[in-house]
Order: sequence, then structure tokens, then C-alpha cells
Amino acid sequence: MAALDAVASAGLFLALLAVAGADTDAGDVAALGNLYSSWNSPAQLTGWSASGGDPCGAAWTGVTCSGTAVTSIKLSGMELNGTLGYELSSLQALKTMDLSNNFLHDAIPYQLPPNLTYLNLAKNNLSGNLPYSISTLVSLEYLNLSHNSFFQEIGELFGSLNSLSELDISFNNLTGNLPMSMGSLSKVSSLYMQNNQLYGTVDVLSNLSLATLNIANNNFSGMIPQGLISIPNLIVGGNSFVNMPASPPPTHTPPPKNPRDQPNHPQGPISDPAGPETPIDQDDKKLQTGPLVGIAVGSIAVASCVLFTLVFCLHKTRKRNDDGSSEPKDIVGSLAVNIERASNRETTTSNNSHENAVVATSDLQPNGKMTPERVYGTNGSASAVKKAKAPVTVTSYTVAALQVATNSFCQDTLLGEGSLGRVYKADFPNGKVLAVKKIDSASLSLYEEENFLEVISNISRLRHPNIVPLTGYCTEHGQRLLVYEYIGNGTLHDILHFSDGMSKKLTWNTRVRIALGAARALEYLHEVCMPPVVHRSFKSSNILLDEEYSPHLSDCGLAALSPNPEREVSAEVVGSFGYSAPEFAMSGTYTTKSDVYSFGVVMLELLTGRKPLDRERSEQSLVRWATPQLHDIDLLAKMVDPAMDGLYPAKSLSRFADIIAICVQSEPEFRPPMSEVVQQLVRLMQRASIIRRQSDDLGYSYRVPEGGDVF
Repeated sequence: MAALDAVASAGLFLALLAVAGADTDAGDVAALGNLYSSWNSPAQLTGWSASGGDPCGAAWTGVTCSGTAVTSIKLSGMELNGTLGYELSSLQALKTMDLSNNFLHDAIPYQLPPNLTYLNLAKNNLSGNLPYSISTLVSLEYLNLSHNSFFQEIGELFGSLNSLSELDISFNNLTGNLPMSMGSLSKVSSLYMQNNQLYGTVDVLSNLSLATLNIANNNFSGMIPQGLISIPNLIVGGNSFVNMPASPPPTHTPPPKNPRDQPNHPQGPISDPAGPETPIDQDDKKLQTGPLVGIAVGSIAVASCVLFTLVFCLHKTRKRNDDGSSEPKDIVGSLAVNIERASNRETTTSNNSHENAVVATSDLQPNGKMTPERVYGTNGSASAVKKAKAPVTVTSYTVAALQVATNSFCQDTLLGEGSLGRVYKADFPNGKVLAVKKIDSASLSLYEEENFLEVISNISRLRHPNIVPLTGYCTEHGQRLLVYEYIGNGTLHDILHFSDGMSKKLTWNTRVRIALGAARALEYLHEVCMPPVVHRSFKSSNILLDEEYSPHLSDCGLAALSPNPEREVSAEVVGSFGYSAPEFAMSGTYTTKSDVYSFGVVMLELLTGRKPLDRERSEQSLVRWATPQLHDIDLLAKMVDPAMDGLYPAKSLSRFADIIAICVQSEPEFRPPMSEVVQQLVRLMQRASIIRRQSDDLGYSYRVPEGGDVF
């Protein structure tokens, strides 16, 4: 018995040792848990959990590991429904991700696993534009985004993808010219772009070493380059190339009931622009003039009969309509449409793609400067704008309901005041607490008054965990009220500058996490939304903190309601608080790079605990005072907010200062995109996480050491 107990104990010990040895990296566990939650915890994913677990040791469905790192996720055709979450960038060792043939929707996250070699998201319901983060996947060899609803222009994404061998973006609603960076795909052999709305020439592809190129059913024009003619598998039908060879009319077949049944790479006859013309027998040229004249006269007679019948039917249709017996039917219009479709040789599938494109551009597009033209994709016609109705999906409140919830907007419920008006806390009878921004109508132009609903529609589409979401509005009795989620821990500005007790709770890690969350919000606005959304009022008072000190950026999209449509924000509003970039102060120019500058100022606030403009001190501008000291480690240590009591790692502090320095460059072209800032802050957090796992006491491990750096 003792021997059996010993064997059992040994077996248990070995099992525990195996589990301990397979303990998955914490970042990978968190990322997979976030995915699982984003997919609404599907039961078919055996072993998966939204909170903790061991994907490598417990063999989660579709997950493959190497040691403690997740290297592959293969979940094709698992009927997953949801989004791709927002923690994919934590999967540092992931090489393969196949989530094709599911029901995933919304946009591709702006942060992706950085070391992917294989990415397949085909046959889902993904939308939006192709994110900038694709350009950072330098090891990527295979990318398939086909059969989704991506729209807008492709963007310059391919300059660094030197390993990519196959790219498939077919069966989407992508528009615009091919990006110049596509010519840098030196290793690509298969390229599928059929069934989109791409236009312009394809000259950029002429020097690629392609074995397969399918660009059918787009709007390409010009000449097919000589370099493409020799491609073994070339499909170019359904375009308007000058040297397009004649081809037989396509067979009109109904589209499959389920778009998932469509093949990724539909095969068909290859159009060869350089193929030899069909030889003509000399005897065929000997047609006599008489038969030709007879054919011509016969054709004219038939056409006359058709025209007479058409006019007769149209007359009878109008007569029936005058009698009130039937609706008018535009026979001529229908005939013209059919003739045009026949002449363009558009297949049913192609027509469906174009119809879907209209839906995508009008209903799904997050917008930059919130104008009706961008909402509806119109050509600038004023009449088209006035007739268009923007879909507003958030709640419409009555003035009475908001008056009750805010106690008639009394002073006791006042939360703050901005350039457009005051913000009040609203307590509703059902226990829900929201924040109501009461916009001063005097600050709005007539144009903005008339297009207020369009602005609301666009703001309501901004969805990100670090952006305060719009939940409702009110336009009764000339009022302009916006209703947001209530974030109850105050603003970063108030905690840093007006609350000694609260500022002490902002540890170094918390401050870096706040900077990272705010950076991700700006990255979403700049690089995920298309066209980009420029915040134009980025400052610490617009960063709200929840109970866990996670940041939420407010006032996103409100630049569309500024009094001056050209300059968006007055110099008094931005400049007086020390956040405005030099180019704005000099010329009124404000771009995404101006937001980057303002972000650098907020990072300086987090570092020093000082206001951007503090008239109680000798220095007037925090940027001018701090910039010369950012690269001197001794001076830098003296700049640190005393509220942190010296609890920070010196090397982390130095890297934080480096990020600030590049953000507050005086020349906008030298400031980095927000995606680069996010990457730098993510790496800084990862190093801090390593230190945290190695320490029993987080606070004391972060105190500045006497003889050297923590790491």
C-alpha cells in the first residue's frame, strides 16, 4: 500500500510539475481571454476562459503553443460571432492566426500580433478600412481579407512587407487607386483584388514577379502594362482597359444564397491582352454590297417596330396612371439601365458588390470632419446633402426627462465647463447615471444648427474602450444636448493639479497606463477612422478616469460643432491652456500631428505634475521649460512629480521622456504617428510587467536606487 501511495504521489507531483511547466505567458492569457469575451464566450471553444486559465497547459481549442507562448490560433468555421477585441498585440509570439469563415464583425483592431506570418480573416463580416497596423507586420507571408465589407482606399500599407507572398483582398468594397507601396511587394506571387471598386491604372504592379493576378470586376482603365501580360494566370475582365481583348458575354447566373459558399479565388477563363487576333478567312471578306444593305435595312425596320411598341406602352401606362388605376412605370429608364448594364457586362455578383459599397460608405464610415458629404459619400451637391437623412442610433431624450435628471441643470449637478457649454450629472429614476453636455447654441453657426443630427450620428459611431461613448441627445425646443456615459472619478487635470491625496494614488505604472490608454484613443481616431478624426482639443481636462484609473477621452468628434469650420478651435480655447502646437498658433493649421503635440504636453503633465501654463511659477510654458532637460538624467529626476515620492524606475523614466521629446517637436513632420507612440508605450509597460512579476513589493522595487537603475 505504501508503495502504491508513493507511486500515486509521484504521479501527482509530475502532473503538477507539467502544469507548472506549461504556465502560459500572462499577456497571452489576457489576450485570449479578451477574445473569448469579445466572442460572447462561445461554448464550442473547449477549455477557453475569459478570466485566467492556462491555454498551453490545458490545450484550449485551436490553440498551439511553443513552451509558454501561444504561437498559433486556428478557429476557421467555428461560427464565432463578435469582434476581434483590443489586446491582440499582446500575442508577441503568435505566428499563425486563422479566423476565417466565421461571423466576426466591426473593424480590424488597430493593434495586431506583431510577429504574424499567416493571417486569414476571410469570409467574415468585417468592415471599416484596412488598418495602418498591417504595415508593421514585417514577417507576414500570407494575408487573406477576402469576402468582407472593407471600404475606402487601401492606403500605403505594403512598403515594409517584404516577405508577403500571397495577398487576397477580393470581394470587398475597396475604392481608389492602387497604393504606390504595392509595388514594393518584392516576393508576392499571388495577388487577388477582384470584385472591388478600385480604379485608375495598374502600372504600379508592372514590376512584380506574379504567377497569379486577378483584378476582374473593378473600374481599372488605361493600358495593361507589358510586364503583366506574361503572367501565367491573369484575369482582368470587367474593367475598362484600352487594350482589353474581346471576350464572350458572361453568363448571368444568380449569386449564391450564402456569400460564404463563394470560393476565395474563383477560376475562369484568363484574359490575355497580348493574344493573337483570330485569323480571318479571305473568303469571308467577299460579302457583296447587296446582302449588307439588306441586313442594314432589316435592322432599321426591327428597331422602328421596337420604338413604336415602346412609345405605345408608355402612352398606355401614363393613361392608366391618369385614371388612378396603377403606379407610373419608368419603362424607358428601366430599358436604359438594362442596356447600360449589358454594355458594361456587369455580372450579378458585380452589381451586388456595388450595392453593398453604397451601404458601407453611408452607414459604416467613421468620419473626420463631420460633414454631410462625408457621411453620405455625396459628390458635393447641396441638394443631395439636404435630402439625406443620417441614421441616428442613440437614444433621443426629451427636455423634460433631462431637466428632471439634472434637477433643472442646477449648480449642484454641474461637473465642468468647456468651450461649447457646461456638463451636468444626470440621475435617472431607474438608477442610471449619465453626463449631459448642454451646448450653448450661440456658439454654433447656422450650418451646424441645421446639421446637428448628422454630427450626432457620426459621433455615435466612435467606439473604443478609451473613448467616452455618446448614448443619447436632445433637440427639443431648440435645445442642443448630448448625453454621454458618466465616468465618475473626475478628470486627469483635476486629479493632477487640484487634489494632493488623489495625485498620490497616481503611481508610475498608473501614469504610464493612462498615457497608453489616451494614446490608443488618439490612434483609433487618427488611423482607424477613415477619414481621420482630429480631436483638436486634446488636454488633461478631457481625459476622464474611472474607478480603476483607466482613461476615457471625451469630446471626440465635437470639433465639427466649433464656431469656425476652417480653424475648428479658437486660439483662445487651445492656446491659453498651453496645449496648442506651434503651427496652430502661427497659422491656424491643425492636423493629426497637432494632436500628437498636445499628447506630448499631457505626458509632461503626467511626468511633472505641473500645468501646461502655470503663472504661479517663473516658467510660463511647460514645454519650453521642460524640453531642454528631457535628455539629462539628473535634471530629469528633479522634474518628476513629488507626489510619486521617488517611486519610479530610472530607465523607464528616461524612455518616457524620450517619447515626450519626439511628440513635442516644433516641426510637425518630425512628430511620430500615434501608432508608433503606442508601440513605444506598450514596450515600456511590458518591461514594467517583467519587473512586477519579479518583485514581491511593487512600490519599493520602483524607488530610484542609490547605485544604479532598476532595469
